[in-house]
Amino acid sequence: MASLLLLFLFLFASSALSQDSLIGVNIGTEVTNMPSPTQVVALLKSQNINRVRLYDADRSMLLAFAHTGIQVIISVPNEQLLGISQSNATAANWVTRNVAAYYPATNITTIAVGSEVLTSLSNAASVLVSALKYIQAALVTANLDRQIKVSTPHSSTIILDSFPPSQAFFNKTWDPVIVPLLKFLQSTGSPLLLNVYPYFDYVQSNGVIPLDYALFQPLQANKEAVDANTLLHYTNVFDAIVDAAYFAMSYLNFTNIPIVVTESGWPSKGGPSEHDATVENANTYNSNLIQHVINKTGTPKHPGTAVTTYIYELYNEDSRPGPVSEKNWGLFNTNGTPVYTLRLAGAGAILANDTTNQTFCIAKEKVDKKMLQAALDWACGPGKVDCSALMQGESCYEPDDVVAHSTYAFNSYYQKMGKALGSCDFKGVATVTTTDPSRGTCVFPGSAKSNQTLGNNTMALAPSANSTTSGCIPKYYHHPHASFADLTLLSLLLIVALVFL
Repeated sequence: MASLLLLFLFLFASSALSQDSLIGVNIGTEVTNMPSPTQVVALLKSQNINRVRLYDADRSMLLAFAHTGIQVIISVPNEQLLGISQSNATAANWVTRNVAAYYPATNITTIAVGSEVLTSLSNAASVLVSALKYIQAALVTANLDRQIKVSTPHSSTIILDSFPPSQAFFNKTWDPVIVPLLKFLQSTGSPLLLNVYPYFDYVQSNGVIPLDYALFQPLQANKEAVDANTLLHYTNVFDAIVDAAYFAMSYLNFTNIPIVVTESGWPSKGGPSEHDATVENANTYNSNLIQHVINKTGTPKHPGTAVTTYIYELYNEDSRPGPVSEKNWGLFNTNGTPVYTLRLAGAGAILANDTTNQTFCIAKEKVDKKMLQAALDWACGPGKVDCSALMQGESCYEPDDVVAHSTYAFNSYYQKMGKALGSCDFKGVATVTTTDPSRGTCVFPGSAKSNQTLGNNTMALAPSANSTTSGCIPKYYHHPHASFADLTLLSLLLIVALVFL
């Protein structure tokens, strides 16, 4: 029994870690008053972000990432592409200075050679694959080719006729580059890096693409886009673009190259003509995208296969040229305050971008009261939450209703579990909020008003929406009106039962 419990806990922890590792962020360079590298790392760690993409190979940043475990994509800037593509020695020198000098202390996982070269620097397209091969050869020489992958990020606009996805194909103008590029990726086990921006697809569609479809918002079944060739249903633009890339590769007979989305996001502010660049839309898109990825939803073509995705971007780049929206893709201001607080119900602490770490777990409104009661019983029973504050006459007894009592118990469990992924679910009747639910003398665990410190306790795991059993005990096991003597007796009976079982 003990070994099974330990195995279960190990699998739970492994699952949580793997989910967290699917989301990363881009760190741009066009930022006035850029925080120091140590401040950047501190922010990333506070948000449980363990993947980042840099647009260069800045020495101070790479040193700051040392011994953090954070997985880092470094980049060969476009202006260095030509030199590297023409000389094996230049590529070897670049790898020596920017990779070997920091690895393995700094967990460099990928080298992005150039950025959107085919669409933004077309005159360099002919040398792109040569640059990739030279960097790969330098890694082989340094005996780092198994640990570090080499690829190049593309704009999704290299894919033509992306809907229906099954009919998508790469712009044939680029076939002399795309085909050898895909051969290189396949031979080295590297991913296709793709920048996916439903915002631009929506804005440029002139009303053809519904806003809800771009934002991952729930759609009625008759509003979903259906690929007539495959009968696959698409509920969002992001999945359609990713699947279009998979189909475009298969059209060229490449079927085993994974896709990593190196950029995706939504601007939170725009100019007078950029009506859809709003805080609400940015929050909705990024919150839904992150939830979509960490839930390992996958795409209709590859359900259950999560697509590692890097949010564009960590900070607003206020020095970027162009329209107002170009300066406002960030999740955070440079002083570390969030531009907006993401809505990530049940996602634990990952990118719960309240930098004070003030997140709480509360009971959802308008849910079945019997389900709430069952979850409350579980939290105060097997969940091992201290529910004494809910006893009659105690500080959190009033109001005496199942929603208020469940909120206290759910949050106590959530805080006790260190806000771990899945610890605020309770079979779908709980959600994460950044609003402190404390009231009067009833101070909730995790509140800035409380001096109480709650450590992790992984000996009991809250029932999740994916549980096959209720995970709850009968309603009479815990009730706000029960006495301490009743609870003690029931606890003893439960211990005796477990011993004899």
